[in-house]
Amino acid sequence: MEKTQRAHGRSVGDKDFVRVRRALPADLDDLIALENASFSSDRLSPRQWKHHLGSDRASILLVERQGRTGAAAVLFFRKGSPLARLYSLAVAAELRGRGIGEVLLEACEGEAAGCGCTQMRLEVRSDNLAAQRLYARRGYRLFASRPGYYEDGATALCYEKML
Repeated sequence: MEKTQRAHGRSVGDKDFVRVRRALPADLDDLIALENASFSSDRLSPRQWKHHLGSDRASILLVERQGRTGAAAVLFFRKGSPLARLYSLAVAAELRGRGIGEVLLEACEGEAAGCGCTQMRLEVRSDNLAAQRLYARRGYRLFASRPGYYEDGATALCYEKML
């Protein structure tokens, strides 16, 4: 899977200007801090973050706003598979509701398509209604649920989209 360094800027609500780019090893501390602030369980370890930052089967995209990491997403790929998996998408609490998650999700879809994938799948907590609305707006379709999927026993809803 060929990896290229891509970045693009975009204006979102309230005159915000955000830049989406591929995460670098230097971003490790910011990625860990964002995930710890966003999720109370089911987190990647620092070792996993380091591994994924250097992996050709993963892509970590982040959103910068005013020079700070405001959101990040982790995508996984399988060699020879047309399917990409959105493993995680986190937006800093103070930036939620401004369209930044949608900008990041769009960039993830572009990244997956650029890697030759024709479909993306993801899991989302059944109690995360804001994320479910985002995925529905972007054309994702619910195809399954997995009771007890998360560490705390919460159900995962499984979504997919043709790219």
